[in-house]
Amino acid sequence: MKGTEHFTRTIAEYLNQRAMTDPLFAPNLQKPNKSIEECITYILSEVQKSGCNGFDDDEIYSMAVHYYDEDEIEVGKTNDCQVMVNHVVELTEEEKAEARKQAIAQYQREELAKIQSRNARPQKKETAEVTQPSLFDI
Repeated sequence: MKGTEHFTRTIAEYLNQRAMTDPLFAPNLQKPNKSIEECITYILSEVQKSGCNGFDDDEIYSMAVHYYDEDEIEVGKTNDCQVMVNHVVELTEEEKAEARKQAIAQYQREELAKIQSRNARPQKKETAEVTQPSLFDI
């Protein structure tokens, strides 16, 4: 099974945070025979086995920790599925400032392109009026 990039990133961030705060778990995360991809496959196969559609964050995180704690664990088969991560992304002040800066730069590029396209339009050429003599002028 392959989870979404967001799901994988969420699990990896949790595990890294846990390793920083739990010195007993940190060596488990570094095991050479373990990978985040297999961890995700394990979680998704356990979810599928349960038959449930919704899980609490702690339940999913505990499955991830269990995968890294156990040396002899059956990962399961890979199947196609869809994963929904129901989290709000909170940005740091630096990330907010960077996003604002990028948005302003993009807006400026768009406005410049509008001005350039307006100026690039072909201007109507003034044609010299050709006067045609009338019958009364002769």
